[in-house]
Amino acid sequence: MEKGCRLIFFEVEDWERDFLSSGVLSTLNPRLEDAPLTAENAGRFARCEAVSVFIYSRLTEEIFRAMPALRLVASRSTGVDHIDLEAARARGIAVCNVPNYGENTVAEHTFALILNLSRRIFEAEKRTKALDFSLKGLEGFDLKGKTLGVVGAGAIGLHVIRIGRALDMRVLATDVKPNRLLSEVLGFEYVEMPRLLAEADVVSLHAPLTPQTRHMINRETLSMMKRGALLINTARGELVDTSALIWALDQGIVAGAGLDVLEGEEAVKEERVLLSAESSPEALRAAVQNYALAKRDNVILTPHMAFYSREALQRILDTTVGNIEAFFEGRPRNIA
Repeated sequence: MEKGCRLIFFEVEDWERDFLSSGVLSTLNPRLEDAPLTAENAGRFARCEAVSVFIYSRLTEEIFRAMPALRLVASRSTGVDHIDLEAARARGIAVCNVPNYGENTVAEHTFALILNLSRRIFEAEKRTKALDFSLKGLEGFDLKGKTLGVVGAGAIGLHVIRIGRALDMRVLATDVKPNRLLSEVLGFEYVEMPRLLAEADVVSLHAPLTPQTRHMINRETLSMMKRGALLINTARGELVDTSALIWALDQGIVAGAGLDVLEGEEAVKEERVLLSAESSPEALRAAVQNYALAKRDNVILTPHMAFYSREALQRILDTTVGNIEAFFEGRPRNIA
């Protein structure tokens, strides 16, 4: 067990290190770690009162048991599906997040994926770099007049809707809490999921990952999609059943996919995890399926970077620092 430290940041990048070393949170003297917080290293930080983590630290009951002094988890993300909230609450550990930092950022990346697919930019770029200037097979399609289906019309989804309307797209949306006033102001329509899938030329996912939304895109729902539509996911990889998506691509139901997130992406990013004796059959299966997706010209993959702009990153850190300061001042905020 190491000497006690009130606050530790895990998964720290160089630019964050510079910012956090500049005197911010100086009264807490934060410790900075490059690695994620894991069950293997948690015991070293048993006296720690607060941690700040990103999405690759999977905080479980086992970790909480190993850190009995822990009072606060400050996640540098909006989603908190990497944290066992029930176990945290049972131990009196507050969990806070960053609810608003990248609505426009993720929405802009969403349309980067849509435009790359609709105008075949990725395929054209590869061909042109090979000094092949032929146009055969590169015909794209206009977004103007097409139907955009937004699954999850929260903060990010609404920005996607605004951009779609600016491009003169018809927009359908589905959400558990429809806001009729917003739909009138922005000019879109709330519909049920089956109708959205049947009519949308582009389906874009912006729902949180919950037990109810896991694999919401599966063989049944993919079969409802308008043939030849595009599927975009900048939310969470587990919203999509990868094997079902591969099937839909093979069948021509989905003409192309733009994916910033993948099911089981943590294992793919950490090859040592995949190759370890503890690696599960599910993780290996997900890796094989993701590699199969990566080989397709009609699938664009980006490495969970939709949030990754200079401005959004600074907003994340500013909000996280504010969350930590507020907690230690006795006025916790942004509790998940």
